[in-house]
Amino acid sequence: MLYESIEHIQRLHPFMIEAYCIMLDHIHFIWRLPMDDANYSMRIGQIKRRFSKQYAKKYGMLIGKSFSQEKRRELPIWQRRFWEHLIRDEEDLNRHIDYIHYNPVKHALVSRVQEWEDTSFHAYVQKGFYDPDWGEGFQINETKHQFGE
Repeated sequence: MLYESIEHIQRLHPFMIEAYCIMLDHIHFIWRLPMDDANYSMRIGQIKRRFSKQYAKKYGMLIGKSFSQEKRRELPIWQRRFWEHLIRDEEDLNRHIDYIHYNPVKHALVSRVQEWEDTSFHAYVQKGFYDPDWGEGFQINETKHQFGE
């Protein structure tokens, strides 16, 4: 349902996915938007809305909604906010791609990056940008200053 929601919104409001990792409780993306369009917020909002409607239709509403979620008619699937960052240069892009691909290891969901399936890491390996065993034996520096905040 998530992939379908993303593809649907991509058809309506084009963007290219440069890197991604779909986690259990959050998602990381690097998108390339059209030159005359910087509306990331609208796209992510529409993807979340479409997925939530499809999820509710298929599985019903989830229990455990907060008062605020009830009031806003939100499902307890998504975080309300997201972090947006404009990539400054090639080095910044590469740091963010590495961070995204290493995220399942960081969260102790797998011991090796290649073990996580819902990620663009495998496409990067096929294109020769990473070795299949990339990320073994190191940790990504997570300071917010590294990513421009």
